[in-house]
Amino acid sequence: MATNGAGQDLIVCFGEMLIDFVPDVAGVSLAESTGFLKAPGGAPANVAVAISKLGGQSAFVGKFGDDEFGHMLADILRKNNVNDEGVLFDQHARTALAFVTLKANGEREFMFYRNPSADMLLTEAELNLDLIRRAKIFHYGSISLISEPCRSAHMAAMNAAKQAGILCSYDPNVRLPLWPSEEAAREGIMSIWKEADFIKVSDDEVAFLTQRDPQDEANVLSLWYEGLKLLIVTDGEKGCRYFTKDFKGSVSGFAVKTIDTTGAGDAFVGSLLVSIAKDNSIFENEEKLRKALRFSNACGAICTTQKGAIPALPTPAGAEELIASVN
Repeated sequence: MATNGAGQDLIVCFGEMLIDFVPDVAGVSLAESTGFLKAPGGAPANVAVAISKLGGQSAFVGKFGDDEFGHMLADILRKNNVNDEGVLFDQHARTALAFVTLKANGEREFMFYRNPSADMLLTEAELNLDLIRRAKIFHYGSISLISEPCRSAHMAAMNAAKQAGILCSYDPNVRLPLWPSEEAAREGIMSIWKEADFIKVSDDEVAFLTQRDPQDEANVLSLWYEGLKLLIVTDGEKGCRYFTKDFKGSVSGFAVKTIDTTGAGDAFVGSLLVSIAKDNSIFENEEKLRKALRFSNACGAICTTQKGAIPALPTPAGAEELIASVN
Protein backbone atom coordinates (compact mmCIF):
# COMPACT_ATOMS: atom_id res chain seq x y z
CA MET A 1 0.00 0.00 0.00
CA ALA A 2 1.54 3.27 -1.08
CA THR A 3 1.06 5.73 1.74
CA ASN A 4 2.47 8.78 -0.02
CA GLY A 5 0.04 11.65 0.36
CA ALA A 6 -0.13 12.19 4.10
CA GLY A 7 1.09 15.79 3.71
CA GLN A 8 -0.81 18.97 3.01
CA ASP A 9 -0.29 19.17 -0.74
CA LEU A 10 -2.11 16.02 -1.79
CA ILE A 11 -3.71 16.10 -5.25
CA VAL A 12 -6.45 13.50 -5.73
CA CYS A 13 -7.18 12.47 -9.33
CA PHE A 14 -10.54 10.87 -10.06
CA GLY A 15 -11.65 8.82 -13.06
CA GLU A 16 -10.41 6.20 -15.49
CA MET A 17 -7.19 4.31 -15.96
CA LEU A 18 -7.00 1.88 -18.84
CA ILE A 19 -4.62 0.16 -21.20
CA ASP A 20 -3.81 1.78 -24.51
CA PHE A 21 -2.75 -0.60 -27.26
CA VAL A 22 -0.55 1.42 -29.60
CA PRO A 23 0.58 0.07 -33.01
CA ASP A 24 4.28 -0.78 -32.95
CA VAL A 25 4.63 1.08 -36.26
CA ALA A 26 3.54 4.73 -36.42
CA GLY A 27 1.40 6.09 -39.22
CA VAL A 28 -0.73 3.00 -39.91
CA SER A 29 -4.43 2.39 -39.29
CA LEU A 30 -5.55 -0.09 -36.62
CA ALA A 31 -6.48 -2.57 -39.36
CA GLU A 32 -3.05 -2.34 -41.00
CA SER A 33 -1.10 -2.69 -37.75
CA THR A 34 0.51 -6.11 -37.26
CA GLY A 35 1.45 -5.62 -33.61
CA PHE A 36 0.59 -3.46 -30.61
CA LEU A 37 2.49 -2.16 -27.61
CA LYS A 38 0.64 -2.21 -24.30
CA ALA A 39 0.78 1.17 -22.54
CA PRO A 40 -0.98 2.29 -19.37
CA GLY A 41 -3.23 5.29 -20.00
CA GLY A 42 -6.32 7.22 -18.93
CA ALA A 43 -5.97 10.95 -18.42
CA PRO A 44 -6.66 11.24 -14.65
CA ALA A 45 -4.19 8.42 -13.92
CA ASN A 46 -1.59 9.98 -16.22
CA VAL A 47 -1.97 13.23 -14.29
CA ALA A 48 -1.55 11.39 -10.96
CA VAL A 49 1.70 9.78 -12.15
CA ALA A 50 2.95 13.06 -13.67
CA ILE A 51 2.42 14.78 -10.30
CA SER A 52 4.36 12.08 -8.48
CA LYS A 53 7.22 12.09 -11.02
CA LEU A 54 7.48 15.86 -10.66
CA GLY A 55 7.87 15.62 -6.89
CA GLY A 56 4.25 16.22 -5.89
CA GLN A 57 1.93 14.00 -3.85
CA SER A 58 -0.93 12.33 -5.68
CA ALA A 59 -3.66 9.77 -5.15
CA PHE A 60 -5.89 8.03 -7.68
CA VAL A 61 -9.56 7.20 -7.16
CA GLY A 62 -11.04 4.74 -9.65
CA LYS A 63 -12.01 1.16 -10.37
CA PHE A 64 -10.33 -1.65 -12.31
CA GLY A 65 -11.46 -5.07 -13.36
CA ASP A 66 -10.27 -7.79 -10.99
CA ASP A 67 -8.16 -9.13 -13.85
CA GLU A 68 -4.50 -9.25 -14.93
CA PHE A 69 -4.70 -5.85 -16.60
CA GLY A 70 -6.38 -4.22 -13.60
CA HIS A 71 -3.78 -5.51 -11.16
CA MET A 72 -1.01 -4.46 -13.57
CA LEU A 73 -2.38 -0.90 -13.62
CA ALA A 74 -2.73 -0.74 -9.82
CA ASP A 75 0.86 -1.95 -9.62
CA ILE A 76 2.02 0.81 -11.99
CA LEU A 77 0.38 3.42 -9.74
CA ARG A 78 2.14 2.00 -6.67
CA LYS A 79 5.51 1.81 -8.45
CA ASN A 80 5.11 5.48 -9.32
CA ASN A 81 4.35 6.41 -5.69
CA VAL A 82 0.70 7.23 -6.32
CA ASN A 83 -1.46 6.70 -3.23
CA ASP A 84 -3.86 3.82 -4.01
CA GLU A 85 -6.28 4.06 -1.07
CA GLY A 86 -9.04 5.01 -3.53
CA VAL A 87 -8.43 2.09 -5.92
CA LEU A 88 -11.09 -0.64 -6.19
CA PHE A 89 -11.49 -3.88 -8.15
CA ASP A 90 -14.69 -5.20 -9.74
CA GLN A 91 -15.09 -8.98 -10.10
CA HIS A 92 -17.85 -8.64 -12.68
CA ALA A 93 -16.35 -6.22 -15.20
CA ARG A 94 -13.16 -5.94 -17.18
CA THR A 95 -10.50 -3.25 -17.13
CA ALA A 96 -11.07 -0.81 -19.99
CA LEU A 97 -8.94 -1.08 -23.14
CA ALA A 98 -8.34 1.43 -25.92
CA PHE A 99 -6.69 0.88 -29.26
CA VAL A 100 -4.94 4.07 -30.24
CA THR A 101 -3.59 4.71 -33.75
CA LEU A 102 -0.81 7.20 -34.23
CA LYS A 103 -1.30 8.77 -37.59
CA ALA A 104 1.73 9.90 -39.59
CA ASN A 105 1.62 13.35 -37.94
CA GLY A 106 1.67 11.93 -34.38
CA GLU A 107 -2.04 12.68 -33.83
CA ARG A 108 -4.31 9.95 -32.50
CA GLU A 109 -7.45 7.97 -33.36
CA PHE A 110 -9.19 5.92 -30.66
CA MET A 111 -11.21 2.71 -30.54
CA PHE A 112 -12.48 1.77 -27.07
CA TYR A 113 -13.45 -1.53 -25.44
CA ARG A 114 -15.58 -0.67 -22.39
CA ASN A 115 -19.07 -2.04 -22.41
CA PRO A 116 -19.30 -1.49 -19.49
CA SER A 117 -15.77 -1.52 -18.11
CA ALA A 118 -15.03 -1.52 -14.39
CA ASP A 119 -14.22 2.21 -14.24
CA MET A 120 -17.81 2.99 -15.35
CA LEU A 121 -19.22 0.96 -12.45
CA LEU A 122 -17.71 2.89 -9.53
CA THR A 123 -20.56 3.75 -7.15
CA GLU A 124 -21.02 6.61 -4.72
CA ALA A 125 -21.05 4.13 -1.81
CA GLU A 126 -17.57 2.88 -2.79
CA LEU A 127 -15.91 6.30 -2.68
CA ASN A 128 -13.12 6.93 -0.20
CA LEU A 129 -14.41 10.35 0.82
CA ASP A 130 -11.87 10.61 3.64
CA LEU A 131 -9.06 10.49 1.06
CA ILE A 132 -10.78 13.12 -1.09
CA ARG A 133 -11.29 15.44 1.90
CA ARG A 134 -7.55 15.27 2.70
CA ALA A 135 -6.69 16.75 -0.70
CA LYS A 136 -5.57 20.25 -1.48
CA ILE A 137 -6.74 19.81 -5.11
CA PHE A 138 -9.35 17.45 -6.55
CA HIS A 139 -8.77 16.80 -10.27
CA TYR A 140 -11.14 15.12 -12.74
CA GLY A 141 -12.12 14.80 -16.39
CA SER A 142 -15.42 14.28 -18.20
CA ILE A 143 -15.29 10.59 -19.18
CA SER A 144 -16.53 9.70 -15.69
CA LEU A 145 -19.71 11.71 -16.45
CA ILE A 146 -20.81 9.57 -19.41
CA SER A 147 -22.78 6.85 -17.65
CA GLU A 148 -24.22 5.75 -14.32
CA PRO A 149 -23.29 4.77 -11.66
CA CYS A 150 -19.93 6.49 -12.23
CA ARG A 151 -21.55 9.85 -12.97
CA SER A 152 -23.24 9.91 -9.53
CA ALA A 153 -19.96 8.88 -7.89
CA HIS A 154 -18.19 11.72 -9.73
CA MET A 155 -20.81 14.26 -8.59
CA ALA A 156 -20.64 13.04 -4.97
CA ALA A 157 -16.83 13.16 -4.93
CA MET A 158 -16.81 16.65 -6.44
CA ASN A 159 -19.44 17.92 -4.00
CA ALA A 160 -17.53 16.47 -1.04
CA ALA A 161 -14.38 18.25 -2.27
CA LYS A 162 -16.24 21.55 -2.73
CA GLN A 163 -17.82 21.35 0.73
CA ALA A 164 -14.39 20.74 2.24
CA GLY A 165 -13.06 23.88 0.52
CA ILE A 166 -10.77 21.93 -1.81
CA LEU A 167 -9.71 23.43 -5.15
CA CYS A 168 -11.44 21.67 -8.05
CA SER A 169 -9.45 21.14 -11.26
CA TYR A 170 -11.18 20.12 -14.52
CA ASP A 171 -9.64 18.91 -17.75
CA PRO A 172 -12.59 17.74 -19.87
CA ASN A 173 -10.44 15.62 -22.19
CA VAL A 174 -13.01 15.24 -24.97
CA ARG A 175 -13.21 11.68 -26.33
CA LEU A 176 -16.15 11.75 -28.74
CA PRO A 177 -16.27 7.99 -29.52
CA LEU A 178 -17.28 7.36 -25.89
CA TRP A 179 -20.31 9.67 -25.87
CA PRO A 180 -23.69 8.83 -27.45
CA SER A 181 -23.46 11.97 -29.63
CA GLU A 182 -21.56 15.24 -30.02
CA GLU A 183 -24.47 17.07 -28.43
CA ALA A 184 -24.46 14.69 -25.43
CA ALA A 185 -20.71 15.27 -25.05
CA ARG A 186 -21.09 19.05 -25.13
CA GLU A 187 -23.96 18.97 -22.65
CA GLY A 188 -22.26 16.50 -20.32
CA ILE A 189 -18.98 18.40 -20.29
CA MET A 190 -20.69 21.76 -19.68
CA SER A 191 -23.00 20.31 -16.98
CA ILE A 192 -20.24 20.65 -14.34
CA TRP A 193 -18.31 23.50 -15.99
CA LYS A 194 -19.06 26.11 -13.32
CA GLU A 195 -18.04 23.87 -10.41
CA ALA A 196 -14.29 24.13 -11.09
CA ASP A 197 -11.71 26.60 -9.81
CA PHE A 198 -9.24 25.75 -12.57
CA ILE A 199 -9.99 24.53 -16.10
CA LYS A 200 -7.57 23.43 -18.81
CA VAL A 201 -8.82 22.94 -22.37
CA SER A 202 -7.03 22.41 -25.67
CA ASP A 203 -7.63 24.67 -28.67
CA ASP A 204 -9.50 21.76 -30.33
CA GLU A 205 -11.75 21.46 -27.27
CA VAL A 206 -12.51 25.20 -27.34
CA ALA A 207 -13.53 24.74 -30.99
CA PHE A 208 -15.73 21.76 -30.05
CA LEU A 209 -17.38 23.37 -27.00
CA THR A 210 -18.02 26.82 -28.51
CA GLN A 211 -18.38 25.62 -32.14
CA ARG A 212 -16.36 28.68 -33.07
CA ASP A 213 -12.74 29.64 -33.82
CA PRO A 214 -10.55 28.81 -30.78
CA GLN A 215 -7.97 31.46 -31.72
CA ASP A 216 -10.55 34.22 -31.31
CA GLU A 217 -10.28 35.40 -27.72
CA ALA A 218 -13.99 36.31 -27.52
CA ASN A 219 -14.83 32.63 -28.11
CA VAL A 220 -12.43 31.48 -25.39
CA LEU A 221 -13.86 34.06 -22.99
CA SER A 222 -17.38 32.74 -23.63
CA LEU A 223 -16.18 29.80 -21.45
CA TRP A 224 -15.22 32.12 -18.57
CA TYR A 225 -17.54 32.46 -15.56
CA GLU A 226 -17.58 34.40 -12.30
CA GLY A 227 -15.66 32.44 -9.66
CA LEU A 228 -13.22 30.72 -12.04
CA LYS A 229 -9.65 31.35 -10.89
CA LEU A 230 -7.74 30.25 -13.99
CA LEU A 231 -8.61 29.14 -17.52
CA ILE A 232 -5.81 27.68 -19.63
CA VAL A 233 -5.98 26.93 -23.35
CA THR A 234 -3.20 24.71 -24.66
CA ASP A 235 -2.21 25.33 -28.28
CA GLY A 236 -0.04 22.26 -28.92
CA GLU A 237 3.56 23.08 -29.73
CA LYS A 238 2.72 26.80 -29.82
CA GLY A 239 2.38 26.78 -26.02
CA CYS A 240 -0.61 28.02 -24.05
CA ARG A 241 -2.84 30.98 -23.26
CA TYR A 242 -3.95 31.89 -19.76
CA PHE A 243 -6.89 33.90 -18.42
CA THR A 244 -7.59 35.05 -14.85
CA LYS A 245 -9.98 37.75 -13.66
CA ASP A 246 -7.09 40.24 -13.51
CA PHE A 247 -4.71 39.34 -16.32
CA LYS A 248 -4.27 37.26 -19.45
CA GLY A 249 -1.46 36.35 -21.83
CA SER A 250 0.36 33.53 -23.57
CA VAL A 251 3.51 31.50 -22.94
CA SER A 252 5.31 29.99 -25.92
CA GLY A 253 6.01 26.27 -26.23
CA PHE A 254 9.11 24.26 -27.12
CA ALA A 255 10.08 22.81 -30.48
CA VAL A 256 10.89 19.10 -30.03
CA LYS A 257 10.84 16.05 -32.28
CA THR A 258 7.28 14.80 -31.71
CA ILE A 259 6.76 11.03 -31.83
CA ASP A 260 3.49 10.63 -29.91
CA THR A 261 1.27 13.34 -28.41
CA THR A 262 -0.35 10.90 -25.93
CA GLY A 263 -0.19 12.25 -22.39
CA ALA A 264 1.27 15.66 -23.29
CA GLY A 265 -1.76 17.50 -21.92
CA ASP A 266 -1.66 15.32 -18.79
CA ALA A 267 2.02 16.10 -18.20
CA PHE A 268 1.17 19.79 -18.59
CA VAL A 269 -1.73 19.58 -16.12
CA GLY A 270 0.21 17.48 -13.59
CA SER A 271 3.04 20.00 -13.62
CA LEU A 272 0.72 22.96 -13.19
CA LEU A 273 -1.18 21.27 -10.34
CA VAL A 274 2.11 20.66 -8.50
CA SER A 275 2.85 24.40 -8.81
CA ILE A 276 -0.65 25.36 -7.62
CA ALA A 277 -0.56 22.92 -4.68
CA LYS A 278 2.75 24.43 -3.53
CA ASP A 279 1.59 28.03 -3.85
CA ASN A 280 -1.92 29.00 -4.86
CA SER A 281 -0.99 32.72 -4.95
CA ILE A 282 -0.09 31.72 -8.53
CA PHE A 283 -3.69 32.66 -9.45
CA GLU A 284 -3.04 36.31 -8.50
CA ASN A 285 0.65 36.59 -9.41
CA GLU A 286 1.24 36.75 -13.15
CA GLU A 287 5.01 36.36 -12.92
CA LYS A 288 4.69 33.15 -10.85
CA LEU A 289 2.01 31.85 -13.20
CA ARG A 290 4.10 32.48 -16.32
CA LYS A 291 7.07 30.70 -14.75
CA ALA A 292 4.89 27.70 -13.83
CA LEU A 293 3.37 27.61 -17.33
CA ARG A 294 6.79 27.67 -18.96
CA PHE A 295 7.73 24.65 -16.87
CA SER A 296 4.41 22.96 -17.75
CA ASN A 297 4.97 23.63 -21.46
CA ALA A 298 8.38 21.96 -21.17
CA CYS A 299 6.80 18.95 -19.43
CA GLY A 300 4.18 18.63 -22.16
CA ALA A 301 6.82 18.89 -24.90
CA ILE A 302 9.05 16.22 -23.34
CA CYS A 303 6.09 13.88 -23.13
CA THR A 304 5.68 13.95 -26.94
CA THR A 305 9.21 12.71 -27.60
CA GLN A 306 8.50 9.04 -26.87
CA LYS A 307 5.62 6.56 -27.22
CA GLY A 308 2.98 6.06 -24.58
CA ALA A 309 1.93 8.43 -21.80
CA ILE A 310 3.27 7.18 -18.47
CA PRO A 311 6.71 6.03 -19.71
CA ALA A 312 7.16 9.44 -21.39
CA LEU A 313 6.18 11.58 -18.39
CA PRO A 314 9.00 13.98 -17.51
CA THR A 315 11.12 14.51 -14.42
CA PRO A 316 11.86 18.00 -13.05
CA ALA A 317 15.49 17.67 -14.25
CA GLY A 318 14.34 16.85 -17.79
CA ALA A 319 12.06 19.89 -17.90
CA GLU A 320 14.74 22.20 -16.45
CA GLU A 321 17.19 20.94 -19.04
CA LEU A 322 14.82 21.69 -21.93
CA ILE A 323 14.14 25.19 -20.58
CA ALA A 324 17.89 25.84 -20.13
CA SER A 325 18.62 24.63 -23.69
CA VAL A 326 16.57 27.46 -25.23
CA ASN A 327 17.35 30.27 -22.77
